[in-house]
Amino acid sequence: MEKPRALNALHTLLLAAVVGPIFALACAPAAAQVAPSAAEAAAYRGLHGTAQRGDAAQIRQLAAADKSGLNARDANGRTPLHVATFARKPEAIRALAQAGAGLDLLDNDRYDAVTIAAVADDEDSLRTLLGLGASAKLVTSRYDGTALIAAAHLGHDGVVRQLVAAGAPLDHVNNLHWTAAIEAVVLGDGGPRHQATLRALIGAGASLKLADRHGRTPLQLARERGFAVMVQMLESAGAR
Repeated sequence: MEKPRALNALHTLLLAAVVGPIFALACAPAAAQVAPSAAEAAAYRGLHGTAQRGDAAQIRQLAAADKSGLNARDANGRTPLHVATFARKPEAIRALAQAGAGLDLLDNDRYDAVTIAAVADDEDSLRTLLGLGASAKLVTSRYDGTALIAAAHLGHDGVVRQLVAAGAPLDHVNNLHWTAAIEAVVLGDGGPRHQATLRALIGAGASLKLADRHGRTPLQLARERGFAVMVQMLESAGAR
């Protein structure tokens, strides 16, 4: 259930006091993604339209007749694969990939299909993309981050485990000077899913020594935010 607006505002103010002014720039990095609007979706034709509808059979038919549209772009730089991923259509994703669509292309907001699925907490589409050979290692978004950092920020623990298994860089530092482990703490709510996210990162061997631009490690940030379970997890892992 969504928090009342007043509580959201209070949470923002409290967190800003902990992580500093840069929080205002990154409290919701995933918000930079722009899914097709209802009007755009209704106006799509060709492979963009079939991708939006998830019509795998028609994708194969259209691609067999003319492959030139496989990596065509809409006004926001979205390819049919991006559209299928936003629409949560794994069979359309598979049909596009098998027809030769580029798996690692970025839209105008610098998101690839893997990061789109990661932000949406769409494990089925992510599993399909990774199984087809899409990379979990791309640098994406205006924050020069990764799908793993975006998923850690949002507490999408199942997505995090998939990305880790696919070789996502555990210690990539984005242009806010945050790693996935830092974002799981500093932009998380300290609840079960962010705890599971941090646990997965610790188990995978993510560095707990890398600090933010103010020199604060994940452990220090967890202490500042009063996340007792995370503090215990980090201390048990030998973090300082």
